[in-house]
Amino acid sequence: MYAVIRTGGKQYRVAPGEEIAVETLPGEVGAEVELDQVLAVSNDAGELLAGSEVAGAKVRATITAHGRGEKILVFKFKRKKQYKRTIGHRQNYTRLRINEIVV
Repeated sequence: MYAVIRTGGKQYRVAPGEEIAVETLPGEVGAEVELDQVLAVSNDAGELLAGSEVAGAKVRATITAHGRGEKILVFKFKRKKQYKRTIGHRQNYTRLRINEIVV
């Protein structure tokens, strides 16, 4: 059984027991969150339910950590103008453990 959820402007395929890193969510480590933007659910029989069939579906998860990703270097350059800028960026994330999918 798996579900496709939307959080932080991105879509994730999740199954019970998995750990995923998503955009920062409010809450303390150890708190349980409900993700209610479920786009599709595949049940044990292999059927894919989507649209109005999964209107009330939810995914329950536990926050396991908050952190920051790897540093990404952004380099801006304009030729012949002696213009160069280097900046770095680290994106915040929340790590979730998927507990169950409620259809």
